[in-house]
Formats: sequence, structure tokens, C-alpha cells
Amino acid sequence: MRILLFTLLAAMSFSTSAERLTIDRIYDNANLSGSAPRKLQVSPDGSRVTFLRGRDNDQFQLDLWEFNVKDQSMRRLVDSKILQAEENISDQEKARRERERIANLRGIVDYSWSPDGKQLLVPLAGDLYLIDLSNTDKARKIASGQVMSAQISPRGRYVSYVRDQNLFVFELSSGTERQLTKDGGGTVHNAEAEFVAQEEMAQTSGYWWAPDDSRIAFKRFDESPVPVARRFEIYANRTEVVEQRYPYAGASNVLVSLALVSPENGVIQAIDLGKEKDIYLVRADWSADASTLVFQRQSRNQKQLDLIAVDKQSLAQRSLIIETASTWVSILDKPYFLKKTQQFLWMSERSGRKHLYLYDLQGKLVRAISQGEWGIDGLLAVDEQSQTVYVASNRDAVSDKQVYALKLDGSTADQPQRVTKNDGWHETRFSAKAEIFIDTWSDDNTPPQVSLRKPDDTLITWIEHNELNASHPYARFKEAHVPTEYGSLKAEDGQTLYYSIKKPLNFNPAKRYPVFLQVYGGPGAQTVQRHWGSLFEQYMAQQGYIVFKLDNRGSARRERQFTNTIYNTLGKHEVADQLVGINWLRQQDFVDAKRIGVFGWSYGGFMSLRLLSAASDKIAAGVSVAPVTDWALYDTHYVEQFINQPKDNAEGYRQSGVFAHLDGLKSPLLLMHGMADDNVLFTNTTKLIDDLTTRGVLFDLMTYPGGKHGIAGAAKQKHVFHTIEAFFAKHLNNPVGGKP
Repeated sequence: MRILLFTLLAAMSFSTSAERLTIDRIYDNANLSGSAPRKLQVSPDGSRVTFLRGRDNDQFQLDLWEFNVKDQSMRRLVDSKILQAEENISDQEKARRERERIANLRGIVDYSWSPDGKQLLVPLAGDLYLIDLSNTDKARKIASGQVMSAQISPRGRYVSYVRDQNLFVFELSSGTERQLTKDGGGTVHNAEAEFVAQEEMAQTSGYWWAPDDSRIAFKRFDESPVPVARRFEIYANRTEVVEQRYPYAGASNVLVSLALVSPENGVIQAIDLGKEKDIYLVRADWSADASTLVFQRQSRNQKQLDLIAVDKQSLAQRSLIIETASTWVSILDKPYFLKKTQQFLWMSERSGRKHLYLYDLQGKLVRAISQGEWGIDGLLAVDEQSQTVYVASNRDAVSDKQVYALKLDGSTADQPQRVTKNDGWHETRFSAKAEIFIDTWSDDNTPPQVSLRKPDDTLITWIEHNELNASHPYARFKEAHVPTEYGSLKAEDGQTLYYSIKKPLNFNPAKRYPVFLQVYGGPGAQTVQRHWGSLFEQYMAQQGYIVFKLDNRGSARRERQFTNTIYNTLGKHEVADQLVGINWLRQQDFVDAKRIGVFGWSYGGFMSLRLLSAASDKIAAGVSVAPVTDWALYDTHYVEQFINQPKDNAEGYRQSGVFAHLDGLKSPLLLMHGMADDNVLFTNTTKLIDDLTTRGVLFDLMTYPGGKHGIAGAAKQKHVFHTIEAFFAKHLNNPVGGKP
């Protein structure tokens, strides 16, 4: 076991008089993390960096800003309040924001550049505005009526959008709107992403422009086969009966098709997706010369993913790549088509790690671009002039995210050059030709800093230095900031598990402290990451808790051997690994083994219940927020990739849920859920309430009228975390400072 620790001196250097965080202050204004730019983009000519930023008096109301690279000036381009004083978004848009985890944001939440860099497209509360950079005080409204999924075409001739489940284009030169599909309505949707595509496939749009503006590939789906979940959405002053098409595991999915449409004349051409209709259309993309459409088709059991090429003129098809797995094939990324050669880059886990491969347009493998005992997170950019590929990876530290450079000729496949220098977490956005990139960097002790850099990491300029100086919103709490330590443990099969730990403010190794164990544990996520993290975790450490997190087998950003462990039964191995962490904690002299509490949300809520059921003798109390309790109540794409359909794995579903294990739940439980949750349906909690009641198990319950899965909004978030903290203070007997 190897543990990376800060020195004891550093851990004990805080003053007892240091000002501590409060839950209310975390959600009040201004943002304690400092200026937090979102949706950073480099303008097409590289002269500007644009971004969304919250206001000083309302961190959740976003405006559009620009940073001028030449004179290093910053200004607000679009004031969301002036552009539209009242925000009234549709239920569809609310659902989309919930899928994208931005339900707590208001104002401008998205925007895009025109190809010539002279205009910006700004969707706002169902309307579309075009902003001319020569006169940003005037905005041209080009569409209204609760439009969604707006895009500027690649050549800039059109703006496209979805309204009333149909696809429209607006020709900028003539000011003419054209409706391209006519059959949308009821259960039929055009150019949209269905529920599971939004939630599980990161599909934010259901249509894809050809690079020359000549065609749009669009998805059409009919959700009539999907079962209707008739549920109540309970609000403070009303109750709505919602009939939601929800694809429960094992149930029917939408009927999906793909077609091409001309924005000029509206002629539609259907694309053959194959004989098997029960499939997932993952996405579609275009070759650089616009001659070829490619689409990704995934089988219902998710053991096969096909990349298919379609000739735009003849509609003739050819198979490019077939990915298969005995467990599941992950959806990774879109192909990247090179402009100077008839080739494309493709990411695959076929070696057991995520790596990048070069193919020709006939589907022949040319070479591996990356290889070895490391994996990439994703492709960031390609500089065809220098034959360089930029990728994100945690090659040097599993908890970090860095940028690495690889050569297209494969000469550096197992020896990528690290670009970003600072350890920690880098979120980057490259310019179109990879001449520069925006770097948003943070670590445990440094809030996000945004800079503009050359491809060798040379600093061009700071966009938002965000130094933690005396004027920073967090300055008052800096002295009480608790450092994070990292370490590793071994799972029962010998695989490495990484953890992080925050020791309480004014830590004294002679004392014994309670533990706040925060768990997620689900596939597709990693919690042990070295970046500016949750301020609630800081708050709990300052309240005298040891804050502990561990990424169990099945967690993301690891090799397939690590993730495949959970196949066929959810919860079993995840619980075993979390217990490895709990048992290690119980052996530490500074831990009070009788005061360990666990908290989780969503999959983490499921894990809290499973941990309490497996180890109430070791866990004193637990909080479960918005948990899945029965995997048959969750969606097809997510659940079936791990435990197949219920008809094929009935015992796996029984063992994966919480109900087969509840005899072991003896410790105090706080159960919380939003009463209008359309993701993890409230039925999961009502079913658990009924079962616990029948068993005679006492528990605490907090439900939130109108609350969706994230229980968004500052007031609700304050209440959620005040309730959690109060529950643990009561059941772990923890006054501030960790004194029993």
C-alpha cells in the first residue's frame, strides 16, 4: 500500500480562529470558487475567447463575455437580462437541462460562433438571437416559439433548429424560414435525441450538418412502443399527473430511423439502418469533404457497435469498423476525419485500454496512434500541418487529467509527450487548427484558473487568473482550507483502488474522529480527482469529519479489466471495495470506528443503501438521495449493458437491487428524493418506503416538492445539505471539532 501524504506539519498548521465555511455561504453570491467561466470557445480567427459567466449578485444567472486576445481586454457581450427580462422555458427544455446537469442555471446557457467569426447565435428561453460582433447592442431575433437544438450551419448560410418536434432552417441571406420535416408531433420526433440518447449517450442533438451545407442527417424516432409511466409530479401548490414515455429495463425502446434532407429544397432520403430494428442510433457524422455520412449503430444488447459509411449521392453503404465485446461495448467518441488525407481517427477499447487508431475510408486499419498500459480520455485536436494529435489522459496519475501530444505516424504511440505541466486537472479547448488552446486548470488547493496557451504549454495570456488573493471570495476561508491526501488500497482480486482523504481542520492525530464517507461507485464516473472539488466536503472537514472517497471497481477512467468486474451483478463488487476502504479506516488510530457515516446520491444513493444493508455493524448511519432501488425501474440503455434484460438475468436483477439485502439494514437511514424526478423515478423511493414500513424499519424521510433528480436551486440545495449535516451530527454525535 502506497500513500501520498502532506506533512503532518502542514495538516496541523491551521489557526483555531480561521473562518470556516457555512452551507448558506456556499450557495450565496459571489461564487466562492471565484469567476467560473463556462462554455469557453476560441473565435474562428483566434482573436477572441468567449465564455459564459455568472453575475456577482447571482452566480446562477449567466451572461456572455469575451476576452480580446490582442489588447487583453474583457467585456460583457450580451446581458441576458436585457436580451430577455423574463425567462419562461418549456418543459422539454427543462428536461434537456436536467439531462445535461445544468438545471440550476438561468440566462444564456449555450451559444455558438458563425464560421466567419462575425456573429454569435444565442438561444435564450426558447427564442433565437443573432448577435453581430460589430454592434453587440443590437440583437436580431430570428426564431421564437420554444425552439431547441439551434445550430449555425458549417458554411454559415443557415441557422437550424427544432420546433414542435420538426426540423427548420432559417436562411440568413433571405430571412426565410423553411420547415424541413412535417410529420413531427405526438409520439413522432424529428431531429431530436430521445431520453436514453440524452441521458446515456451524451447526445445533445438529433441532427448533423454536412460540412458543405448541402445536407442534414437527422434522426427520426417514434416513441409509441415505449411504455407510459403514469406518475405524479408533486409541487408545493399542485399535483400534476405526468404520462412519461419511460423505457424501463427490458421494455421497448423508441423506433428510430435516419434520413438526409436538403436545406435548399426539403427533399428527404431515407437511410437503411439494417434489418434489426431494436437498435440504438448513437450518432452520425460526415467526412471532411461531405461526400460520406457515417453513423454508429449499437445492438440492443450493446455487445456490438458498427460504424457504417453511406455515400451521399448513391446511398450505398459499407461497413468500416465492427467493435465487439463479451460484456459491453462502450460508446466513446465520434470519428475524426482528416482534411488532407482520406483517413479518420477512431477510439477503441479493444486492447483493454482506450486507445486511438488511424483508418482509411474503406475501413482498413492503418496504424495505432496510441498504445500501451495507459489509456486516453478523448481526442482534443489534430494539427495536420505538424502531424500532431492532442489527447487527454491520466497516464501520469489516475486522479489527474493532462494533455498529451502524439504523432500521426505512430512513432510516439507508447511514449506520448506531456503538454500541460501543472499536476492536477486540465479541461482544455483547442482552436480549430490547434494553434492555441484554452486551459482551465485547478488542483485541490487552487480554484479554476483559465489561460490561453500555445501547443507547447507556453502561456500567451491569462483569461481568468483567479488568484486566491485578498480580494478573492474564498480569501476569508483560505486559512481553514483542508488539504487532500491520496492513497491506494487493494481490492479482493488484487486490483488497485484509489482513495482520497481530508483530515479535519486542526487535525490532532491523538484524537479519534468521525468519518463522512461520500460514495458514488457507479460506472462512467470517477470521484477521486485532483481538482478544486466540492465545497461541502470542505465544510464537513471543517466541522470535524474525516472526509473519505474511494473509486471502486466499475468506476471510470480505468482499464476494462477494472470496469468489467461489475458485469451481471450491480452492487456486489462495488460494496466489497467500499468495505475495503471502511476496514482500512477502522484500523487508523485517528478514526472512531463507531462513528462512520455514508452519503450518496443517485447511484451513490443506491450504494448507501447497499452498504448499510451489508455492514450496519461498521456503518453508524447513512444518507441516500434519489436512489435506484430496483434496476427494473431504470432505463434500458444504462441497465442492460451491465446486467442484460430482466428476462435473461432475473437473479441478477434481484441481487442487484436493494430489496434482497434489506434484512441487514439496522443503522439509522435518511432517505431523500425530489418528488418530480423524471430520471430516477420517485417510484424507486415509494417502493422502498413501503418495504421498510412493512418490515417495521424506522427511518427519516425528506422529499422535495417539484424537485427533479438534482433537486436544483440554491434554496433547495441549502436545505438538502443542512439536512444531511444535521443528520450526521445527530447520529455520529459530532459537535464541531470532532470531540465526542
